[in-house]
Amino acid sequence: MPLPLPRTLRTADDLVAAGLIPESARAGAEAVARRYAVAVTPAMQALIVAGDPDDPIARQFAPDPRELETRPEERADPIGDDVHSPTEGLVHRYPDRVLLKLVHVCAVYCRFCFRRETVGPAGSGMLSPEAFEAAVAYVAARPEIWEVVITGGDPLVLSPRRLQEVVEALAAIPHVKVVRWHTRLPVVDPDRVGPELVAALTGSRLTTYVALHANHPRELTDAARAACARLIDAGVAMVSQTVLLKGVNDDVETLSALMRGFVEARVKPYYLHHGDLAPGTSHLRTSLAEGRALVKALRGRLSGLCQPTYVLDIPGGFGKAAVGPDAFDGREIEDFRGGRHAYPSD
Repeated sequence: MPLPLPRTLRTADDLVAAGLIPESARAGAEAVARRYAVAVTPAMQALIVAGDPDDPIARQFAPDPRELETRPEERADPIGDDVHSPTEGLVHRYPDRVLLKLVHVCAVYCRFCFRRETVGPAGSGMLSPEAFEAAVAYVAARPEIWEVVITGGDPLVLSPRRLQEVVEALAAIPHVKVVRWHTRLPVVDPDRVGPELVAALTGSRLTTYVALHANHPRELTDAARAACARLIDAGVAMVSQTVLLKGVNDDVETLSALMRGFVEARVKPYYLHHGDLAPGTSHLRTSLAEGRALVKALRGRLSGLCQPTYVLDIPGGFGKAAVGPDAFDGREIEDFRGGRHAYPSD
């Protein structure tokens, strides 16, 4: 009798049956899953070392009861998307670009997600046709918008047909020149990055970027690198984004291997994000001092090609700020408009 095909694990029962969490962790995982979405794809299951409570892949995807502990400084909308949302699904925080949140589901659900209150099967769902049309009309009416950053959720979970429709709608706006897709798909479900998806992203006049989210060098498997190559060989430029996570990549050796892995895969290291103040994520956040020390240690050790920019999204919607050793005095963070903001030191 043939073995059943691997499937995405979505419940505590699934995780116990697959050996990814012990029976003793079932009740805690069930409690977390009642509040936050859970999904672990076969590609990520294959990377988890069963029985290792400190496995860096498991820490990213396996529910942890500490997610139900909320600290006073944490907030449901930690980077202030809602403050800058002129119409449903759109965020216009910076003058020359907008975020377009097409869908609120993902192939996997990260335990540190800053949009964890809105993503998942019980979250905000997919942007309706009417809301999408309103977002496109907003962009079309503002010639200062040069780039559209498409996010979610993970927009690449949508069908190639739907992706092509989105590209065509944006390509019809003359002043939009660049479209950037933020995704985990080439890493967490690389087989879905097939010819039809690649063609949907590249079949227009727009310059296309894909920002790949990966946090540990083990995620850059041969299959993931091949998925990136399919995009890059078709003309897509790729950059990386990584979240600095305690117990996952908060040491020089791991970060070095990850950044070198990106460059070897023709993905330019772009952002190293300080963990956002999302509810129930304090056990995965480092301090800013720890992050700055790690970034400083990468200098000289690694090629300039491998150096990401260490950034923090200032709570309240004030945008990203560089917080590396030369950009932050350790007390206040300056936003791109010159405003200064206190931030928790630990």
